[in-house]
Amino acid sequence: MEVLVLPTPADVARRAAEVVLEGLAAARRAAPVVGLATGSSPLGLYAELAAAVRAGRLDLSGATGFALDEYVGLPPGHPQSYREVLLREVCGPLGLSAERLHVPDGSGRTEAELVEGAARYERLIAESGGVDVQILGIGANGHLGFNEPGSALSSRTRVKRLSDRTRHDNARFFDGIEDVPTHCVTQGLGTVLDARQLVLVASGTAKAAAVAAALEGPLSASCPASVLQWHADATAVLDEDAAALLRNRDYYDASAAGL
Repeated sequence: MEVLVLPTPADVARRAAEVVLEGLAAARRAAPVVGLATGSSPLGLYAELAAAVRAGRLDLSGATGFALDEYVGLPPGHPQSYREVLLREVCGPLGLSAERLHVPDGSGRTEAELVEGAARYERLIAESGGVDVQILGIGANGHLGFNEPGSALSSRTRVKRLSDRTRHDNARFFDGIEDVPTHCVTQGLGTVLDARQLVLVASGTAKAAAVAAALEGPLSASCPASVLQWHADATAVLDEDAAALLRNRDYYDASAAGL
């Protein structure tokens, strides 16, 4: 794993965008497949990728995007559904076709319908040839996607209950906690690990404990994001605040400096 620590969130966004651009170039596919995270963490990264599109450094017009997760039970077109968020933040600014944006199906009215939708999503990822670069954020409780603490490290796309911590953290996007869905459909940790490259972005002191547990703690379901340690090509791009609790900071800085 490569750990890059930058002074500010703006620096994180710029450096993470370069890592994503390098990963997409290395994929050598005319129509790359990008894994898309939502939440506040990747917004700066998406803005930098949009700038790369405008500068002619990136063309996602033929690319396919797969979202990490989606809420269960929000009506079609709800502004906080992750499909709508990605249409606003990614498809428009980055030129990714809305028809090639895939989001887990949270519309099922029964558990059986949701389970079948999750299985279809797994098949769709496989049929696309797999994700080339997966963009990730991290929850304050260490969740990755909506894989809450206790998630199986080999899990696949499935229905999950959201933790109280996650629902309260996400309440800022809704009118109140009572409007935040209680369940989601999320890619599993095993699904995430299938991506060829992982790029995690994190900023702020609120993420510091989760980042330290994920990058330097034991590989454990108690911190789902610790599966990054298991991946052969994972990069964590952090600001100073998010990196504040890392014990091996000197080593990371020396490694990033090169030979």
